[in-house]
Amino acid sequence: MRAPFRLAINVMTLTIKVNTFMGRPPGRVQSQQFQMRVSDEFLKSVDKWRAKQDGKPSRAEAIRRLVELGLTVKAKSKQPSAALAGRAKELATKAAEKMIDPSVPAEERAQRRRRLTRGPSEFREDRADLPKAKK
Repeated sequence: MRAPFRLAINVMTLTIKVNTFMGRPPGRVQSQQFQMRVSDEFLKSVDKWRAKQDGKPSRAEAIRRLVELGLTVKAKSKQPSAALAGRAKELATKAAEKMIDPSVPAEERAQRRRRLTRGPSEFREDRADLPKAKK
């Protein structure tokens, strides 16, 4: 419900100031009310963020903007870095070497090591660190 407008008249200078806007900004359709409980730290961080914004939005407006930002940002896929992937491959190779029989010829050992580090073909399609095979 909107508050009634205020009318201020300065008789000495004969100026009239009418303030018809009170309450929510015009043009925004927000029909649902939502309440939530938050910690003091959360409010402090929201207040810190809104102090840096142009126009100094209210807490409610700042939280609306932050939620809209969060909903529009696309999450990055969790791809391991090249250094981590290389280190993991190195550790897997060392572990595979310990499992492979040393009396087997070198070519067979290399083939077994590759098979162990690459994993079963059934699971390769599900691995996030490998490019998807073209069908």
